[in-house]
Amino acid sequence: MTYIATQGCKDRVGKHAVILAGGRGSRLAPYTTVLPKPLLPVGDSPILDVVIRQLSLHGFSDVTLAVGYLAHLIEAVFRDGSDQGVSLRYHREAQPLGTVGPLATMDHLGDTFLIMNGDILTTLDYADFYAAHVDSGNALTLATHVRTVKSDYGVLELSAKNGVATRQVTGFREKPEIDHSVSMGVYCADSRIREHIPHDQPFDLPQLVWRLLEAGERVGSYSYEGYWLDIGRHEDYARAIDEYEDRKDLFLPQPSDLPMVDVVLGGEVPLAEAA
Repeated sequence: MTYIATQGCKDRVGKHAVILAGGRGSRLAPYTTVLPKPLLPVGDSPILDVVIRQLSLHGFSDVTLAVGYLAHLIEAVFRDGSDQGVSLRYHREAQPLGTVGPLATMDHLGDTFLIMNGDILTTLDYADFYAAHVDSGNALTLATHVRTVKSDYGVLELSAKNGVATRQVTGFREKPEIDHSVSMGVYCADSRIREHIPHDQPFDLPQLVWRLLEAGERVGSYSYEGYWLDIGRHEDYARAIDEYEDRKDLFLPQPSDLPMVDVVLGGEVPLAEAA
């Protein structure tokens, strides 16, 4: 593991975010044979550029990129992060460490930080999510979104087994739709979660959740009903390309579109400038 610290926008003090950008993105081959998935373009920018700019708009000025596969390309594009309005540092993985494994050796993280995948297109307000986590007292809070899964089959409802070869049919649902709360790949965490992550071995979010629950820690859900797309498959990437331009002002609002906050001198400034 190698750290490369940079000095972009070092005068800003704000919240810390970790972006997981080290995977191979094999489901998006052949695109990802020449580019790491976070550098795939949506509109005229890489998806990771959109993510970092969104974080900057919501007051996250200190960003760590966990990189591995084709890391040199990501570093060449984003450098110190000053073009995106953040201070960037890079955490290089010698081997893939899973979705939360890299956190074990990130000793620079503060008491609370955001973690997210580097290939997510969403209008989630990261600052609101962060504040909700802090207020909750959770060790870990997962941003969640409802996905509806439709069965391809008719589903039978059956009576209990009663020792005979057949069971009674008590109901029938034709290709039912079932709602599931799914993880958006965006999390807020307190630093104490790092005590539960082993060093230098692959460790994924589901393992962390179970370990926290076994330790009696609080794990929460933050439900979000707005736009969210995980760019993990070819059809998802095609959709992101089609929909990004129509929603660009929602993904990256201009300062005049941001909520205003009072400052000490009595004026008002956009939230991004006040962070």
